[in-house]
Amino acid sequence: MNVHAESSETLPDAADLLQREQRLIDAGAPFAVVTVIRAAPPSSTHVGAQALVAADGALHGWVGGGCSRTIVIEAARESIRTGQPRRVRISNEPAPAEAEVEAHAMPCASNGALELFIQPTVPAPLVAVLGATPAAQEACGLARRVGFRASLAADVARAGQPGVDAAALDRAGTSFVLIATQGERDEEALEAALRSAAAAVLLIASHRKAERLRAAMRLRGIDETRLAALHAPAGPAIHAHTPQEIALGAVAGLVALRHEMHEMQEMAEAAAPRAAIATEAVPPLPPCEALGAAVAEAGRYVNPVCGMSVEIAKAKHVLDYRGRKVYFCCDGCKSEFERAPGRYLEAAPLAAGRPDGPPAGAR
Repeated sequence: MNVHAESSETLPDAADLLQREQRLIDAGAPFAVVTVIRAAPPSSTHVGAQALVAADGALHGWVGGGCSRTIVIEAARESIRTGQPRRVRISNEPAPAEAEVEAHAMPCASNGALELFIQPTVPAPLVAVLGATPAAQEACGLARRVGFRASLAADVARAGQPGVDAAALDRAGTSFVLIATQGERDEEALEAALRSAAAAVLLIASHRKAERLRAAMRLRGIDETRLAALHAPAGPAIHAHTPQEIALGAVAGLVALRHEMHEMQEMAEAAAPRAAIATEAVPPLPPCEALGAAVAEAGRYVNPVCGMSVEIAKAKHVLDYRGRKVYFCCDGCKSEFERAPGRYLEAAPLAAGRPDGPPAGAR
């Protein structure tokens, strides 16, 4: 387990990871921090080692060798998807079942054992507040105080300005739109919001005005499926009079919708069939058992022992086998291949992922 996630020249230190983490937070991008909480020899990592995994699977840092990298990345991405932390054990050691611990076989030839804690950071939903009214300004500030990311798009209510269109809302990653135009270009703002991909559109308006605007949206070509995303009035009836009170009611509606949607997502995930999480002791496996075929990419090679994708230009473990070069993620895989090349050729042909086909005699 001596292959780093990045080369020793570019391996980030704690300060680099913190800076990268802050940049992702500022950009509103999801990520997960992976921390080693147990490392049994001959693991090449140590307790407290950390890495950051972005939503696209890019790993920055080092929490162990190359053979465990695929497991770490996939576990982190699942944690990002669900928004829930998780503990992961990678080991061939017999161990009693533990609730909430995911057990994986250690695929590396050196064996060893790792336990990891994965903490996801999922950005709060972005609320675009449309309008140049006092209620819009109050709602924007209040939404931020209760945990939303909120942006005030005041120019939708200014005469002569193009306003915010659906494409602009989508580019920003808007989850909710709160319309607080209150009589200034209401239809333009509402149409832009409904033509965006926002999960919900909340409109500060009376019941009578809301129905009139629904009818106007139908005339503008908004279908009933999309109109179902419109919530008007925006929040519960609190008999609001001042801009502060109006904003309070609207943001209360935002909070309620956020929790309702979260509960619906949890119910859907619970009802969907899912692969069982291994919580029982993992039986011993042969060293570097294949993790599955990697995606073939230009300039990359699929390690025939563990199935990992190896960047040819940076490969440090190479074997000339029957006149063809075979690339490995670590010295352990190379040594294991040398002991029984036929076994791995049968299980994972060298043709996978390489541009020049299988070596002579591999068929």
